[in-house]
Amino acid sequence: MAISSHLSLFVLFSLLSIKARAHVAAWHYAMYCLNGTGKYENPNTNDAVNPLYQMTKEDWWFHHYNGCDQFPPEEGDFLDLPVNGTFTVELAVNRAFTTLSYNGSEIAEFGDGDDHPGIGEDGKDCINALNIHTKNESMAAGTAFAISYQSDMKLVTFENLVVFTVLYHTPWKRIATYSVPNLPACPPEGCICAMRYPNMYHMGYRCKVVGQTGDAAVAPGKAPVWCEDDPDRCVQGAKQMLYWNQLEGNNIEVEGYDLARDPKSPAYNSKCGFKNGAQTDIFLEPGTATPANISRSPIRHILPNLIPSSPRNKRPRVTPVHVLLENAHRFMMLVYNFPLFVYYYARW
Repeated sequence: MAISSHLSLFVLFSLLSIKARAHVAAWHYAMYCLNGTGKYENPNTNDAVNPLYQMTKEDWWFHHYNGCDQFPPEEGDFLDLPVNGTFTVELAVNRAFTTLSYNGSEIAEFGDGDDHPGIGEDGKDCINALNIHTKNESMAAGTAFAISYQSDMKLVTFENLVVFTVLYHTPWKRIATYSVPNLPACPPEGCICAMRYPNMYHMGYRCKVVGQTGDAAVAPGKAPVWCEDDPDRCVQGAKQMLYWNQLEGNNIEVEGYDLARDPKSPAYNSKCGFKNGAQTDIFLEPGTATPANISRSPIRHILPNLIPSSPRNKRPRVTPVHVLLENAHRFMMLVYNFPLFVYYYARW
């Protein structure tokens, strides 16, 4: 009886953790922690996805707490940023559900391997199939990429990591395309970029500005403020990323309710002074940077189409041993994420 009770409890926690596990990262070959924090190729990792909540600045900065910042991309892999153009990443809960794994056999419209027809249409409840903390697409809090003109992550600071593009109403579907302003060239070794989704994630990338680069340097970033109720208070020009809900290092504090009578929650939208798309007001005077014509990075990886032209053949189902190991991992993640899980869902 005792064994049966413990087994039932384990199964229950495993099922709950399937719901709790699904947070989102922006996947690209130039990201840190592409293979997780192991020593080998891992097409089924979600180490970069684990949320960051109530941590010290040392731990949450570029996902240091589990060592993601110690696993840089391979030499020669860059996230190309075409000047006045666009770039695309895949928002997914696990690398397995992107074109970077299994030849794209597991991809779907959303980043958990499913198409979710009709999801969010009623707009009544927080969507927990993906744990993207929204009731529908229009309420998604927005995501942002920032750039630092440093090649060494140790030299990146709040002030020199400046938001250069914002995509309203994300995270939502798997494919996300961001616009790039007239950025100046990076150092020869590349820049360090980061992606955040409002406060729980901080992912690093090795990036490079390509094309005919701009002649104005990026200004130091200022901390954003909540300005939904007073647009004149919004910070103009270059802005830092939003750092919130941590033990230390927060650069914005909010209390009370927004105009929709929901608890205030900093977001990459007009509530904190961010415009949608390329951030064109982040530059110093013309002449503060040297223009150059930078070629795109060589193609080092052959990937399937981002959008399948026909249904893909799914991988064979895993063995019971794989299921047991995966559920054990999910159980440990549930224990870690439980306070965060309670915090978010108690608010809705």
